[in-house]
Amino acid sequence: MLYIWDIEEIVKNTLQELKLNINVEFSDKLIAPMSYNVSTNTIKFNYIQINGYNAKINFKIKETDENFVKIILYHELSYYLEFRKNTRVLKTLYYGEEEEKKQLLAEIEENAWEYGRTLVSDNLLNAYDQVRALDKLLLKV
Repeated sequence: MLYIWDIEEIVKNTLQELKLNINVEFSDKLIAPMSYNVSTNTIKFNYIQINGYNAKINFKIKETDENFVKIILYHELSYYLEFRKNTRVLKTLYYGEEEEKKQLLAEIEENAWEYGRTLVSDNLLNAYDQVRALDKLLLKV
């Protein structure tokens, strides 16, 4: 079981290793394991959601709790990279038409997995790809 302080330490250490200045915050209101908020430049996490997600996925990939947290963190950090790389994203999300927003969000999600993959160390690439595949299956359920 991962506790709040464990997850916070893993996230902060990983951000420090990557030399990224992003705030970290626990939220028991978050309905996802982790999320990135571009407005506040904050990674938020819910340890209950992370443990639940870990239980659903980690039996297949068999990674340590620390590596599992890093894998989902890399995916969230990719949103940070997307927003920094592509400034039209925010403008479209704020002012775009509904269909345009829907299409952009699907594109961002696909890019997020690809960008996140660039952050993953070689020893975690296979596990990252497995989490990506399993995540798609969970979304369909």
